[in-house]
Amino acid sequence: MSDFNHPHEDFTSLRQQANERIKNGTAKCSDTVAASAEALAVLYQLSNEPDTAVDGLKLLHELQTYQVELDMQLEQLQANELESSHELNCYRMFFEMAPTGCMLLRTDGVIMDCNLAAARLFGTVTAQLLGQPVDSLLNNESKAQLRAALARLQSGDTSLNKILTTSPAQQGQQSLELNISLSPDRRAIMMMVNDDEPKLPS
Repeated sequence: MSDFNHPHEDFTSLRQQANERIKNGTAKCSDTVAASAEALAVLYQLSNEPDTAVDGLKLLHELQTYQVELDMQLEQLQANELESSHELNCYRMFFEMAPTGCMLLRTDGVIMDCNLAAARLFGTVTAQLLGQPVDSLLNNESKAQLRAALARLQSGDTSLNKILTTSPAQQGQQSLELNISLSPDRRAIMMMVNDDEPKLPS
């Protein structure tokens, strides 16, 4: 994607590329920005007056260059949007298919998103978990522990590890290991969920 850390350098490079396209005749005609009839009339008048012909031509060149620059910026924005969309789809696929349970919570503990593995661990489907408080899936003792853990996240901790027990209504009572992390902007919580039961060797 484009680097916007050096706007002056970006502008200079953009102007050079626009001038190069005009000089080589490779600038595309675009209808995204069109000069008004009034502007064209002024340019026509300037170019037909001996005293202002040079200024009129300079102004026309500047207008052409500006339009080519806008077209190039639009091309880059469209390319960036396509790349971002592709990356988002890839990350979404990784999230959905991850073997570890993943849940995205609001800071008050309400489930905003979760993957298939998390839904399986709680014996349900993703759609039934969305919008629920995550502590509603736990027994009473674990509810209190989770609420305390979420409060600690808000007061300064950035990640916690807890082993909590689900409510008997959730596919029977079971122990789950929860790795809880606060997002850098402190506006969401990521929870990784794993079965705490030891696995027998196959």
